[in-house]
Amino acid sequence: MARDLVLGAPPAPTFKEALKDDKAQYDDCTPCRVVGSAVFVGLGAYTYISGHSQLKAQEAAILKSKSMFGMASRRAGLTGTAVIMVGLGAYRWFA
Repeated sequence: MARDLVLGAPPAPTFKEALKDDKAQYDDCTPCRVVGSAVFVGLGAYTYISGHSQLKAQEAAILKSKSMFGMASRRAGLTGTAVIMVGLGAYRWFA
């Protein structure tokens, strides 16, 4: 810190100024946002569908293993991951 003041370096920008500069520099084109959003939404849908089908197929083995993570927590984990991916897709589209 003190060395920066001695060398006469410009002061660091505030957080809001840095965000404003980044947004201006890295503004995405519409096709980029569409593709990025579609990828995240598709990944979320795939995670939900394939994860729950695999969980259903392995339900007997999971219950037989007497794991501390039962079916409910595994379903919640899969659903949460899928929701996060879809949320990232929505964020990518609107942000």
